[in-house]
Amino acid sequence: MARNEYQHQLAGLREDVLEMSDIVCDRLQCAIEAYETKDEMVAEEVITGDHEINQLYLDLEQDCIGLLALQQPVAGDLRFIASSFKIITDLERIGDLAVNLGEYATQAERDRYPDVDIAHIGTETIAMVETAMRAYESDDAPATYDVAAMDDEIDARCEQTTRIVVRDLVETDDDDVDAVLEDVSRLLLTIRDLERVGDHAVNIAARTLYMVANDDELIY
Repeated sequence: MARNEYQHQLAGLREDVLEMSDIVCDRLQCAIEAYETKDEMVAEEVITGDHEINQLYLDLEQDCIGLLALQQPVAGDLRFIASSFKIITDLERIGDLAVNLGEYATQAERDRYPDVDIAHIGTETIAMVETAMRAYESDDAPATYDVAAMDDEIDARCEQTTRIVVRDLVETDDDDVDAVLEDVSRLLLTIRDLERVGDHAVNIAARTLYMVANDDELIY
């Protein structure tokens, strides 16, 4: 009976981590949409909703600690619980980055750099997180390498976008230099934060690979 309860707790932990990831990805999507449309109401919902993600993190942290302390898991179960703990940490940080995007949403002048496709970069980073979490859900080790490959593409796109912004800043003839600098600063921060979302997705994939195959190749 005790063993059945233990397995039920492990399954519940996985379900709760997946639920947290769904909420985080939804908030990130809303933040990106708010950034593109300058929707102050949606941006504020992302910002004020961060407490929910923080509370989920704290609750799941206690669940992980409880399983480690009371059940003293070994081998695969230990890797699963430890990896889940690391994954919720990455998810909480992605939630923080979504808040950053929400704060940028109504401040930057989106018309200044029409060639910069923040929405596309954001969609790709969300896809990375979702792919990583599907690998976690189904113990899919090969899929973790797909996330690492996606990150290489995101890094290259972010680097290219940054070059476009910096080049346009150098070449601008706008008389309102301060306003241009503020917009450039926010846009570069946005690009940086989306790139960090991708980094956290790789972290999730790395912990999943370790969890499933006891392989630390992607951990760095």
